[in-house]
Parts: sequence; C-alpha cells; structure tokens
Amino acid sequence: MDREPGELYPPIEPYDHGMLDVGDGNLVHWEVCGNPGGKPALVVHGGPGSGCGPRARRYFDPDRYRVVLFDQRNCGRSTPHASDPAADMRHNTTGHLLADMERLRAHLGIDKWLLYGGSWGSTLILAYAERHPERVSEIVIPSVTTTRRSEIDWLYRGASQIFPEAWARFRAGAPTDGARPDTPGLLAAYARLTESPDPAVRARATADWCAWEDAVLSQEPHGSADPYSGRPSADRQALVRICAHYFSHGAWLEEGALLRDAGRLAGIPGVLIHGRHDLSGPLGTAWDLAAAWPDARLVVVEDAGHKGSATMRREQLAALDAFAAPDRGRYTR
Repeated sequence: MDREPGELYPPIEPYDHGMLDVGDGNLVHWEVCGNPGGKPALVVHGGPGSGCGPRARRYFDPDRYRVVLFDQRNCGRSTPHASDPAADMRHNTTGHLLADMERLRAHLGIDKWLLYGGSWGSTLILAYAERHPERVSEIVIPSVTTTRRSEIDWLYRGASQIFPEAWARFRAGAPTDGARPDTPGLLAAYARLTESPDPAVRARATADWCAWEDAVLSQEPHGSADPYSGRPSADRQALVRICAHYFSHGAWLEEGALLRDAGRLAGIPGVLIHGRHDLSGPLGTAWDLAAAWPDARLVVVEDAGHKGSATMRREQLAALDAFAAPDRGRYTR
C-alpha cells in the first residue's frame, strides 16, 4: 500500500466485533480489523482506563495484519462503565486484565500475536508477555512504563519539583486528614472521591486529577494542550477512577518485578520507542528495560515526550511494518 513515510494507514472499520463475558458481570468489548488471514496483533491501550479508539487501527498495514483491539474492563465500550459509581471495581485488577487477554486470544483462535501499546499499555504488555512468552511473537512499545511504585511516586509527587503550583492544587483536591500523607495515601484519597455517590464530588476530583496530568505534559511541543481534561465527561470520569484504583494499589505488581523478570522475554524481538522529553514517564525506565531484555532495541526520539510527535509516529510505523514482513528479524532502525 503506497503512502508517505510516517503517514498512518487509511481509516478502516472492523469486520468482526463482540462483547466477551469475562465473569463477575463484566463484558469486554473487542473488535478485529484488517486481513482475516494476516499476522495477528493486539492493541493494548493505556490509562489504565483510556479505552481504544479508531486511530490505533491505522498503525497497521490492513493487508498484512489481523488487528485485534479491546477495551479493558470498565472503560470504552466495555460494561459496566466506571463512570457509573455502581460499577464494582473489585474485579478490575492487573490479574483480571491479563486473564481477559488470554480469554480473548483463545476466543479468537489465535496462537501467537504481536503486542502493541504504550504508557500503561506497556506495563500490561510486559506482564502478559512475561507470563505467556509462548503466546507473543513481537512487541512494539511507544512510551515505556512498568508502573513501579517509584514511577507512580514520580508522576504524582516527584514532578511537583517542576510544577509546584499545579501539584499544590492537586494535593489540596484530596485531603487525607493527616492519614497516609504519602503518594499512595493521596491516590487512595482520590480513589475514595471517585467512588462518591455525589456526582459533584466525583466531577471535582476528576477535574483536579486531569488538571495535574495536563500540567505534567504541558511543556511538550506536540499534541493537544488538554489530553486529559479534553476527553468526554464519562470517559474522563472512568479514566480517573480506574487510574486512582490501580495506582493506589501499585497495580497489584511486586515492585520491580517486570524489570527483574525481563529475561523471560528472551527470544521475543522488541522495539521500545521513547521520547526524550517525557516527564510523565522519564526515559530511565525504557533504558533499564532495554538493558534487561536481550532482544529489545531502544529508539530515543529527540523531539517527543509522552504525547509523541511525527518522528515518534514514523518509528512506530516502521517497527510494525518491519515485523509484518516475512524477514521481520531484519528490523535495524
């Protein structure tokens, strides 16, 4: 398919979709697009709680890929939606999401698939691949995170050294009454606010959280000025509720486990693409992962942060195009 380097593939629509019953009253939305006989690939969205949009389909050559997308529990088109305070979050953990991915793979009759996704999506990809390496053909990650508690602490406290005014407002938005004034305590306080039966309380907590996230990304040269605050109301509320739920629990991951166990990825080719100016998830994590994963290649993008850039998009497309080819092992960018 002819197109300019770095240009996304044309918009496409799914040829199949459904709602997968994953238990505990949860239905996970999934869709498949591209070539039914193509190379299987799974898009793992970020957040947690962002949901998967149609733009993600366009990173894949539709003639060569069979692209699977899904909305993780309680967000996007999955039900129940986390914007509804009645939605039970007890059955939404990293372990549940990993089981959902395996259930979806089996449901679609896929033996192995390429995994693609960044930010929180990269954490879920790494956790899945380390648990099921035999099910993963390749991995492409833009914006690497492993959701260590140290990374969470940087994003929700450490970055206050750069944005003290914005962090003071974020801190004031969820008083902890002197109990657990640390980062987990602050995030747990936000989690409680997002569970409130009062819609005004939920809306205020959501706005305060999104204002902080936007501030951390505010110095990046590319992308919208309000990547969090600018989302539709229900999606924004679900995102913040799920984020607070996950990050106040350290994503139910043993600290440093994904880096410690990166040797399990041996034999899986990977491309890690990270913006030099990413304050949300600084480059050090990607650097450490590349050092621990013998088959990964790190590409540092000099003009990008967490929101990406045209250069970062070109690198993602190049990696996915290379892995779609029969001689996929020749990716050398």
